[in-house]
Amino acid sequence: MSRLDDAGSRMGGIIYLGNKGLNIMRLKNYGIRVPPGFIITTEVFRFLDIIESYAPAEQRLQEQVLRHITEIETRTGKVFGDPSNPLLFSVRSGSTISQPGMMDTVLDVGMNEEIAAGLASRSENPWFAWDNYRRFLQCYGMSFGMARDDFDAIIYDYKVRWGKSVKKNFTGDQMREVALAYKTLVESAGHRIEEDPLAQLHLIIRKVFESWYSERAKAYRKIMSISEDWGTAVTIQAMVYGNLSENSGTGVVFTHNPRWSEDTLRLWGDFTIHNQGEDVVSGLVQTLPISLTQQSKEMRDTDITLETHYPEIYNALKDWANELIYERGWSPQEMEFTFEGPSNTDLYMLQTRDMAMRERKQELTFDLPTNTRLLAHGIGVSGGAMSGRVVFSLEEIDKWRSMEPDRPLILVRSDTVPDDIREIFAADGLLTARGGLTSHAAVVAHRLGKTCVVGCADMICNEKEKTVEFHQVQLKTEAFISIDGQEGSVYQGLIPINEAG
Repeated sequence: MSRLDDAGSRMGGIIYLGNKGLNIMRLKNYGIRVPPGFIITTEVFRFLDIIESYAPAEQRLQEQVLRHITEIETRTGKVFGDPSNPLLFSVRSGSTISQPGMMDTVLDVGMNEEIAAGLASRSENPWFAWDNYRRFLQCYGMSFGMARDDFDAIIYDYKVRWGKSVKKNFTGDQMREVALAYKTLVESAGHRIEEDPLAQLHLIIRKVFESWYSERAKAYRKIMSISEDWGTAVTIQAMVYGNLSENSGTGVVFTHNPRWSEDTLRLWGDFTIHNQGEDVVSGLVQTLPISLTQQSKEMRDTDITLETHYPEIYNALKDWANELIYERGWSPQEMEFTFEGPSNTDLYMLQTRDMAMRERKQELTFDLPTNTRLLAHGIGVSGGAMSGRVVFSLEEIDKWRSMEPDRPLILVRSDTVPDDIREIFAADGLLTARGGLTSHAAVVAHRLGKTCVVGCADMICNEKEKTVEFHQVQLKTEAFISIDGQEGSVYQGLIPINEAG
């Protein structure tokens, strides 16, 4: 194991620490603010069979984890498992080669009902405490293979019942009721919830290691030609909270315009207020733009940007980006951050990785007829003009591939989760109602060379009924639709393409 500030560790290097862990350690040693933590290296992954079958080895692992927890308690002034002053952890995977969203992340580890109640009392913010417990329970259940949609259905039903459009408008008591409904769901699915914080942490560490072998991770590695042999490290850090208040948030920022390669440092990306980081990268919320330039270029229907509403956070990120790119010679980066308040001292870097730079090339455009119906506008991620059939499933994709092998197929989703990797790979285009440039869907679609539009807020997708609705226009599966991966426009029908660009 390695502390994040242990730059001289004999277990240093990307092979042992993973790409995420190595970069976090480098950031920490530059003096950039990251949450305290430690890394369980890929060596543990490679010897898991021995550790789990030989009691002294497992005991030794647990002793090392406990020693690192004690060090973090000293640094934070919080105590793991203490309801009156609880320390919680994020537990994240991290391999040598980045595999965005394909392995498990579990947030708020170290919680149970007693600790949630204690956190509610200490923070004087019951909504925040029970929202954290809700998030932990969802991560916990999903690590056992439960579907995100089952949890989403619960919170949607409560929104309808209480007449609340967004969860931040719940009262503390209402959020507690939602969290306990999540707990009931997990237990009714046959999964015992580990209540002891330390035993819970050890269980989650094992689950994150096991997620290397998840079907989505194996499918992604096969598609991207990544070796099965690398294995994953596990990074454990003290939680920082983007869901504390309306003055806190989280996001992902590119140091350069992700639409084309350029030398100028220009912050671009997504952030959200009163949420935790997984909301942004999983594409589950409507995000806000980082800068005024981005807001203008993407024609975003919002007056809120990080640059205007949280200038200290924006400027601190810009300073960090300048240091990495210009002073230390890093390549363009994709950086995940959380801020617990509006001051630059409230900002934490959670991870960073090399941007997948996009070649600036002439993309295909539409030759728009005068009677073209514009259905909606989202955020263009990658690709140019594309016309094709609407599809909702892998089965539909396979059917139309055999019937019309040359016809593009556009996968339509409310949002996409990592389990959709096969569908994204098999389709030609992707259109989602939620998410931003930095969501897993957008990152994966770009890496796979797909035409992609995300964050189409005026679109309502019903995957069960296989329909998609734009205002008063409803389209069924197999209908024709046209999307522009540059400007984010969505049109009805097949639109002629200007082959000359």
